[in-house]
Amino acid sequence: MENLISLVNKIQRACTALGDHGEASALPTLWDSLPAIAVVGGQSSGKSSVLESVVGKDFLPRGSGIVTRRPLVLQLHKIEEGSREYAEFLHLPRKRFTDFVAVRKEISDETDRETGRSKQISTVPIHLSIYSPNVVNLTLVDLPGLTKVAVEGQSDSIVQDIENMVRSYIEKPNCIILAISPANQDLATSDAIKISREVDPTGERTIGVLTKIDLMDKGTDAVEILEGRAFKLKFPWIGVVNRSQQDINKNVDMIAARRREREYFASTPEYRHLAHRMGSEHLAKMLSKHLETVIKSKIPGIQSLISKTIAELESELTRLGKPVATDAGGKLYAIMEICRTFDQIFKEHLDGIRPGGDKIYNVFDNQLPAALKRLQFDKQLSMENIRKLITEADGYQPHLIAPEQGYRRLIESSLTTIRGPADAAVDAIHSLLKDLVRKAVSETLELKQYPGLRVEVSAAAIESLERMREESRKATLLLVDMECGYLTVDFFRKLPQEVDKGGNPTHSIFDRYNDSYLRRIGTTILSYVNMVCASLRHAIPKSIVYCQVREAKRSLLDHFFTDLGKMDPKRLSALLNEDPEVMERRSALAKRLELYRSAQDEIDAVAWSK
Repeated sequence: MENLISLVNKIQRACTALGDHGEASALPTLWDSLPAIAVVGGQSSGKSSVLESVVGKDFLPRGSGIVTRRPLVLQLHKIEEGSREYAEFLHLPRKRFTDFVAVRKEISDETDRETGRSKQISTVPIHLSIYSPNVVNLTLVDLPGLTKVAVEGQSDSIVQDIENMVRSYIEKPNCIILAISPANQDLATSDAIKISREVDPTGERTIGVLTKIDLMDKGTDAVEILEGRAFKLKFPWIGVVNRSQQDINKNVDMIAARRREREYFASTPEYRHLAHRMGSEHLAKMLSKHLETVIKSKIPGIQSLISKTIAELESELTRLGKPVATDAGGKLYAIMEICRTFDQIFKEHLDGIRPGGDKIYNVFDNQLPAALKRLQFDKQLSMENIRKLITEADGYQPHLIAPEQGYRRLIESSLTTIRGPADAAVDAIHSLLKDLVRKAVSETLELKQYPGLRVEVSAAAIESLERMREESRKATLLLVDMECGYLTVDFFRKLPQEVDKGGNPTHSIFDRYNDSYLRRIGTTILSYVNMVCASLRHAIPKSIVYCQVREAKRSLLDHFFTDLGKMDPKRLSALLNEDPEVMERRSALAKRLELYRSAQDEIDAVAWSK
């Protein structure tokens, strides 16, 4: 199942290219979910030599002190026999290195570009892919060597900084720890074993590699360690014999070095029984096989994470909206569609599908009746005012039966006060409609995408509401004016009958100006005014709904649509100007979504083929 590791390598490269490796995120990313092997060891533990033995090439910088100052993500790809070996860096796309001395120099140069020519470290990884018929499919992360003291030119925090960097990789549950320890030092002091035990106390994820076996003091050997008796791990220890410095200086090639390594374990009596599982060749094959096994076991979790992430990416892309059309027709269509979406949301608020429309009914059912009830007619219907208007209405001749003109003037002056509550109801509905416009604007996701269009649509909607308010005010106040202009006839027809029912016709006509008579007039007028208030309580809402609410549902953006058709292409484009950050974010999300969908298809295909 070599294709499975190749697939993971491909996904990891794509993740890295998109910056999707979760370094600044608390949430697990696809990169975090993919198993990888982190190479951990102290300085001068032989870590670099082990990696070069696995690859079969000299390609890592060498020197004293901290040579590896940035994580190196090394992806090995097995290609057909006879094919030429080459290497590629992610930061130098489309450039192939066939000279591995140049690869070593580029690693060193790229490290200096990030850290400067100092001895400081950086958490930004270098990504290197090596294609060769002599390697197994494998991904390794070479980490800076653990150290105990800072040297000149390094910050005092360098020891802790390196440890924190190493931990950030090996603490991940999907990380396999390749712990490199030199055999010529006490295992109890091994930096690799110490930190591995802290993050993986059961040894489930740790593979121990013992280097420099051939450099141990005479009379000592590493059999107890290699057999797992000195320090037991879940997986057997693997011993390797690296090239000596003399071999490196003489440019002894890896093929000869591997042959010597095999001969050493086969010919040394202490290790002869372990020779079949010793050496860098066995290490590479074992790591590849183990990585395949771990990847297979993690496939369900990876599939779940990918599906969840795809849903989240699709949701965020929906929230950000579609990219802007390039042609004028497409832009006009896009604006119209956005406006229709806004208009539909506004209508849903009015119709009760979304909250807010119920407040309009509250104005009609509570606020208007309460305002009408609070009207005070004391001034209009006071004894002094009634006597004054009745007397003035008589002119030079007193009225004979009923003071009709006096009644009319008293009623008209009382009914005029109803204009106040009617006017207030118009303004209250206008205010509520404006609130619903603001809500609809904020709930129209596409308008968030285009600030210019949002401003124009909001202004156009409010302008329409202003026009509707004025029309509604005219119509509603006209209802009050109509009641003032034409009184109900039946009311006047009852007045002469009161003389027969309640009065003594033989009394002097001037007796009718007494307080009892005037009080009766006031009571009658108040009764009539209350009757009119009851009627207007139902008529005013009908006028307001017809002129404001219904009209807002029908033609809120009609004037804007008319203006839109006359706009030149330049202004249309201005309406769809996006925040550059939003455009960049959408582009990045689209690429990431494409990566995750591709990964989903390929991992699903592998999972089904198992």
